[in-house]
Amino acid sequence: MSESNGGAEKNGADEGVQEADIMPASEQSPLEQMMAERDKTKDQLLRTAADFDNFRKRTRKDIEESMRRGREDAVREILPVADNLERALAAAPMTAAPDALLDGVKMVLKLLQDSLERLGVTRIVTVGERFDPALHEAIQQVETTEHPMGTIVAELVPGYKNGERLVRAAMVAVARPPAKSE
Repeated sequence: MSESNGGAEKNGADEGVQEADIMPASEQSPLEQMMAERDKTKDQLLRTAADFDNFRKRTRKDIEESMRRGREDAVREILPVADNLERALAAAPMTAAPDALLDGVKMVLKLLQDSLERLGVTRIVTVGERFDPALHEAIQQVETTEHPMGTIVAELVPGYKNGERLVRAAMVAVARPPAKSE
């Protein structure tokens, strides 16, 4: 008889496990409820992490695409300038009038300046302005009494800004008072 009781007990234990799996949450033990909640939270966390990873990859791809399109737009603006410079170089040996070549190069420079302006790039004003280390790079000092100290007297290399961002600092010569002779 003990065997049949043992078998019945074993059968009852198996049925208890199966019933716990399909029992409503209110009938589950607190441990089983916490384990189910843990599994649900873990699944949500994994899904959120995967969504975030996909978002990060998509964002990186969108940024790279935007940068590529921006470069293409800039190049498209500058290509006519390169074309005209090549034409000027090709025509230079056949030109008897250097003034005509000079006028052509001036027109190409104007085309370049217009293209840069459409891209939002502006030239930094320098000569006669007060030296600003955020915009200018002083590579020379000129002794003079005609200009106050710290005034830019010559621009050696122009500087440019794209909107408010500095693209390249202007290389300038800055006034300083003459050295006192002894």
